[in-house]
Amino acid sequence: MKVTVDKISDPARFGRVAVVMGGSSAEREVSLDSGRNVLEALQARGVDAHAVDGIPALLDALRSERFARVFNILHGQHGGGEDGVLQGALEALNVPYTGSGVLGSALSMDKPRSKRVWQSLGLPTPKFVALPRGADVHAAAKQVGFPLIVKPACEGSSVGVTRVFEEAQLDQAVELAARYPGDLLMETLIEGDELTVGILGREVLPSIHIVPKGAFYDYNAKYIAEDTLYLCPGLEGDAEAELRALALAAFDALGCQGWGRVDVMRDRQGRNWLLEVNTAPGMTSHSLVPKAAKAAGIDYQELCWRVLETSFREGL
Repeated sequence: MKVTVDKISDPARFGRVAVVMGGSSAEREVSLDSGRNVLEALQARGVDAHAVDGIPALLDALRSERFARVFNILHGQHGGGEDGVLQGALEALNVPYTGSGVLGSALSMDKPRSKRVWQSLGLPTPKFVALPRGADVHAAAKQVGFPLIVKPACEGSSVGVTRVFEEAQLDQAVELAARYPGDLLMETLIEGDELTVGILGREVLPSIHIVPKGAFYDYNAKYIAEDTLYLCPGLEGDAEAELRALALAAFDALGCQGWGRVDVMRDRQGRNWLLEVNTAPGMTSHSLVPKAAKAAGIDYQELCWRVLETSFREGL
């Protein structure tokens, strides 16, 4: 569903806003950092915004009718706000919120299912095998071929991700990914450039080419290291236009709304491969959507305002 977002000029129209952050997922600390930044930005623009830590505290506050709408900056699943659970609760309570709905959130969080949707539409994504607990990972690796990636099927921020170049590394990679809840995902390692594309409403932001100092864009490179390079736009001309169109198609295919970020690998032959969609992207000082928005002439406060505007849509 394509959503037309109302333009809001008066902060009072938002009412009292809960900025829900933190939670109990593996991405709690990143979410708290994102949330503090968002809260400060909204308050600076005159929005009556308040911090709430986690879903149980939010639902308690909503039952007391203390908030008119929710800015969701929880990350991840199992106590994060990206797997559709929070969205379902908010819709049951008829409370408007930012970002994707139940379907878009749940599909995007589940990487194997999102990849199956893309495959059904002819959108490019690396070859993969979904691995239930106890599956024969060595047989799966023969099917996928080396080099490959092993990761949790339903986590973000590169937690539990390992690049595997030979079979001797496989068991250790699986052991790391298995520390997180749910199934695992094994996919072909695409060697090339890491790119990401932010989406704000129906506007596709300039792509970012991520150049980490280390082997790949892991948790440290995302949130801690100061030597990761971000080139924006990541591509030029027709290549940039093609990448942005693919990102929007991938976003729409999963039923996503409001805002998000599409992660892509571009191989040495210049082919783009879809990895995943993030429906509540990071908003820290290292995060990518704010960098892309800035390149498009949208400062951080305006970005937060425009994300909050996405809570005004049909049915909410």
